Amino acid sequence: MAKMKAALQLYTVRTLAAKDFLGTCQQVADLGYQGVELCDTRTTLSATDLRAALARMKLTACGVHVGIEALETQLDQVLDYYGPAGVTPIVCPWLPEDRRRTAADWAVTAEKLSALGQRCRARGATLSYHNHAFEFDKFDGTTGLDILLKNSDPRNLKWELDTYWVQFGGGNPAEYIQRHAARISFLHVKDMAAGPERKFAPVGAGVLDWKAILAAAAKTAVRWLVVEQDNCYDTPPLEAARLSRENLRKLAHV
Repeated sequence: MAKMKAALQLYTVRTLAAKDFLGTCQQVADLGYQGVELCDTRTTLSATDLRAALARMKLTACGVHVGIEALETQLDQVLDYYGPAGVTPIVCPWLPEDRRRTAADWAVTAEKLSALGQRCRARGATLSYHNHAFEFDKFDGTTGLDILLKNSDPRNLKWELDTYWVQFGGGNPAEYIQRHAARISFLHVKDMAAGPERKFAPVGAGVLDWKAILAAAAKTAVRWLVVEQDNCYDTPPLEAARLSRENLRKLAHV
């Protein structure tokens, strides 16, 4: 497991980052994170400034989330920015409902993402898909996720597996990691608090089986464990990020 590193998806600290992006990144670095996963920063600062600032902080931009609409209409501009910024992993983070209502919708979406991924690959980038729970809805016994993966070229579309949402959707994260080891680009690691509300929790503070998850991940090519906590509730986001970072040190020695 020493091969893996810890990053923070900046959505976790989005309110702070909106006010002071670089200052927030520095605070993330001070917590001991080795990388950050960006939300789309094209309107925040130039590619050159982004790359230089993160280098000064000794942070790696391990990827960036870019919405599917921007990928479809602005892919060249996205790659023109993130290539010079040194960020080659691009991630589609979400699907609007009208792209996933039926099995046919999923198949069409899979083909579109695969084509976009082919264009990314031609320019030295990779495209991944980040799951939530709706991917586990079934259509005649087959999940949307299965349709997505089956109808896309694994060379063109990777998977950023989100442990919390796999569990929320009724799956076993460790089993999914094992089953799709060759397809997984990196992991979103987040925990689920005990109780019927299934709230988000810092890594190691909930009910997910991290021993099994991390053991499965260690047998893959995954290099980044990306902490994300969608809602930190009454805990300050940087404190939640600190707890996840400390627990990852204990659980995964990263």
